[in-house]
Amino acid sequence: MKEIKLNSPYAWFLAARPKTLTGAIIPVLLGSALAFSDGEFKTPPALLCALFACGMQIAANFINDLFDFQKGTDRKDRLGPPRACAEGWITPGAMKLGIGCALLLSCLAGLALLFIVWGQLPHGGWELVVLGVVCILFAFLYTTLLSYLGWGDVLVLVFFGFVPVCGTYYVQAYTLNMDVLVLSLVSGLAIDTLLMVNNYRDREQDAVSGKCTLVVRYGRKFGENMYLGLGIAATLLCLWFVNTGRLTLIEFIWAPCVYLCMHALTWRKMVNIRSGKGLNRILGETSRNMLFLGILLAVALAA
Repeated sequence: MKEIKLNSPYAWFLAARPKTLTGAIIPVLLGSALAFSDGEFKTPPALLCALFACGMQIAANFINDLFDFQKGTDRKDRLGPPRACAEGWITPGAMKLGIGCALLLSCLAGLALLFIVWGQLPHGGWELVVLGVVCILFAFLYTTLLSYLGWGDVLVLVFFGFVPVCGTYYVQAYTLNMDVLVLSLVSGLAIDTLLMVNNYRDREQDAVSGKCTLVVRYGRKFGENMYLGLGIAATLLCLWFVNTGRLTLIEFIWAPCVYLCMHALTWRKMVNIRSGKGLNRILGETSRNMLFLGILLAVALAA
């Protein structure tokens, strides 16, 4: 890697970990596709939801980078991508400022969204204020506490599934239904595969750091089976939309089923690699598979 100057724009770009923004965009994309299918799509709320989600994801990445550096868990045996604070690319003081800026971006997007939909929602829009505060609170709680207690997978289902998918649909259609709840679960399960492979790769280092993830608690084989099972569950849940007529059988085959084939191939590679930095390739493939599912399922639902 080329030399990276202290607190340079490139250092901030790496610290933001742009590949993780896939997980922020997919739920907004799916919620918007469902709103479009129902004739409720509104461009400004959809764009502001995407901006809020990306800002929160970047803030969470910065918080994770800073906290792990201060806690001393970014050791030399780290297998994942280099961290900005640990590598000396960004000073801790500058990282705190970066966290504030990312949160400010999300807050501004949230306020703009609130201005647009205020008075049109069942509770006048106050529910969005509460939701925004909860998102910010858990961005800190996840890194500093809950990830060490093995709550990561549950939080992914909530904050990469139900909160963004339902929230995106809600600010456009001003209501919720069973379809959006099922779609939220599909999104959360698919995105959780990214956390699962991350925890699978880091299982030995996490055990030393005291981070009790599900893979640390139940072992390597559990992590492999859970990774495969998450993709299968996300795919099978899409049968709900075939039953309700939102997807044809052909659309179910070329969107969720093709994703499942890609997911299974990636799982096989993961099992063969088993440990080490080679699993970073699996992280990239998993992100690609998630994006594939998100885009094709959104197209199929909106068609």
